[in-house]
Amino acid sequence: MPESTPAPIWAPIWAPRAWLPGGWQAGVLLQPGADGRWARISAGVAQPPAGAKALSGPLLPGLVDAHSHAFQRAFAGLAERRESESDTFWSWRDRMYRVALRITPEQLQAIAAQLYLELLQGGYTQVCEFHYLQHQGDGRPYADPLTLGWALADAAAEAGPGLTLMPALYERAGFTQPTLREDQRRFATTADSVWAAARRIAASGRPLVNAGLVLHSLRAAAPASVHRLRNLADGFTGPIHIHVAEQTAEVDDCLAATGQRPIEWLARQGLLDARWQLVHATHTEPAEIDAVARSGAGVVICPSTEANLGDGLCDLPGWLAAGVPMTIGSDSHVGRDWREELRWLDYGQRLAQRRRNVAAAPASGQPATAQRLFSRVLDAGAAACGEPAWGLVPGARADALVADPQDPALLGIPGVRWLDAQVFSSPVRPWRDVMVAGRWVIEDHHHPQQDVIARRFEAAMAGLWQAD
Repeated sequence: MPESTPAPIWAPIWAPRAWLPGGWQAGVLLQPGADGRWARISAGVAQPPAGAKALSGPLLPGLVDAHSHAFQRAFAGLAERRESESDTFWSWRDRMYRVALRITPEQLQAIAAQLYLELLQGGYTQVCEFHYLQHQGDGRPYADPLTLGWALADAAAEAGPGLTLMPALYERAGFTQPTLREDQRRFATTADSVWAAARRIAASGRPLVNAGLVLHSLRAAAPASVHRLRNLADGFTGPIHIHVAEQTAEVDDCLAATGQRPIEWLARQGLLDARWQLVHATHTEPAEIDAVARSGAGVVICPSTEANLGDGLCDLPGWLAAGVPMTIGSDSHVGRDWREELRWLDYGQRLAQRRRNVAAAPASGQPATAQRLFSRVLDAGAAACGEPAWGLVPGARADALVADPQDPALLGIPGVRWLDAQVFSSPVRPWRDVMVAGRWVIEDHHHPQQDVIARRFEAAMAGLWQAD
């Protein structure tokens, strides 16, 4: 961080251009409050007033990373060889479990801190941690069942993003397997233990940490337990996330076990409401999309992971047309920048449909693909992470990103097309400055703990992979 003393939380910020609801506005003055939320935002302020911090580049809101498995950052780049005739999601999963069985709380904190710093550099200022790694390596509970959860919270405190920590219900290996596999022993929970964990997280008072709930998937949670957790959470206002319809095998198994597809089953059980976030939702029928739209639930798409794992392509035009709230996630962390996720969200559709700018909607006044996708993901962020509001609006947490004006992707680009260039002209530089809750956690590409975090990450990786 620069040698000069950082501006106090109440100092106003002036941006030559900022992304407000509706798009770019010139001369924007933003006032963070002492509570870490935006108190006032005004456009059309031609010059920075006295005492304001004048920014060097365009300002955008940070985005919510709505789906993260932090421990899988230790596996990124290490599953890109095929030693047999077939390599699928399921074979990847078996290899990923090797990491899950080895990792210690100290290693998890080191890996998560590096990840969360990288996510800040990639423009995410809030991380929804889909947390299913719970117990010791032999499957016994820690003395504090939230030992690994607190390691994640400590990592977020060190790096700087907000964290929605969501313990997961995970009790069986499949629809016809009533117990977990031996290599899933660290995941075991019940509806009651998950609810107790979420209540402890919510009551912990940790800054920038809030609680959510997770059902790992319908294959991993029996119907009675799904309903039990839903009943326990009857008055809960935080988010509820679930992996669903990621793989065709999951859809087939659900049909065989219940006679219904996964999203169909959730909808017909009357479970879905605006708290629910359906992660992946890759393999759907139009009727399922309509049911989700009626319920108010959202979807979380993870394009880089879904491509890496060979999941398939979601029905992006269907989700967009139905108006379903949509966010993105970095999931297994082979990609850690929201610009890459938005790029591949549309590129996957272009490859499949052999046409361009699939997500654009000129007939409804939305001809810019990047703007339509960014706006949808931004608008849905609050519900996905359990915040009351999100973006550069009064009352939302004071999170923001400053683009590097020397980024080659922006050189010579008209200001009204900066977002297009950030998403579709790659590579781009990390965000120059990043603010979370009114404090600059990255300034001029520098984080005060980045060297310490990197060294601890390297040591943790060496400990995990030295035998390989």
